[in-house]
Amino acid sequence: MERITSVKNPAIRGLKALRDGKGRAESGCFLVEGEVMIAEALSCGLRAQVLLADEAHAGAAERFADSGARICVAPRSVLEAVCDTRTPQGVCAAFTQPAPVPLDAAPDRIVALDGTQDPGNVGTIWRTADAAGFQGMLFGPGCADPLSPKVQRAAMGSGFRVPFMRADDLPAALAALRARGYAVLASDLHGADFYRRPDPGRRFALVIGNEARGISDAVREAATTLVRLPMRGGAESLNAAVAAGIMMYELMRTQEG
Repeated sequence: MERITSVKNPAIRGLKALRDGKGRAESGCFLVEGEVMIAEALSCGLRAQVLLADEAHAGAAERFADSGARICVAPRSVLEAVCDTRTPQGVCAAFTQPAPVPLDAAPDRIVALDGTQDPGNVGTIWRTADAAGFQGMLFGPGCADPLSPKVQRAAMGSGFRVPFMRADDLPAALAALRARGYAVLASDLHGADFYRRPDPGRRFALVIGNEARGISDAVREAATTLVRLPMRGGAESLNAAVAAGIMMYELMRTQEG
């Protein structure tokens, strides 16, 4: 176990850089915080490169001694300089980024995000997709980075279990899925009642849009069905993650029926 005392140490600088997208892109790694999340990532087959613990959690670091990671212990102030959270849980690690799944290997049940920007929403949608039984996440341009600490923290390990895909051109990606027999259901305030939707079949993508603007015109054109949840009270709309959760569970319920 290696002891580090300075934030200027190259290993610490490398870990700290993973808090932003540029650092993640340059290193090919991403940051995972907390003993539980690190254990979850390892159990899902992800590879840890460097693990950092503060002095009070040196025992927790020893738990991961056989992970193959470089194990480092540092003062609390050094850990706080690295972690994205205000009150770190005592341990963090750099993991090699999982490779995105190619679109032509997409699973049958997908959530697609069209410019969904809030990391908490993105992580919550990911976690709910995992719980509901969806098999993949498709990220279009303008979304929160799926490998950011905030997204992964909100996903609570689901980001390690449910694979993700990226699309530089989301409408084209959705059109490609349609050509392969997928139904594309897009959440839209002007869509038809979600509960009166046509049967999407066994292969489908549920599209969730930007929190303020909704889905783009091009994505709207690429959808097979536009749907909205009925607003029976005074609220005009729902939080993106809440709406996604309701629709995911209902779609899966009807699949089981």
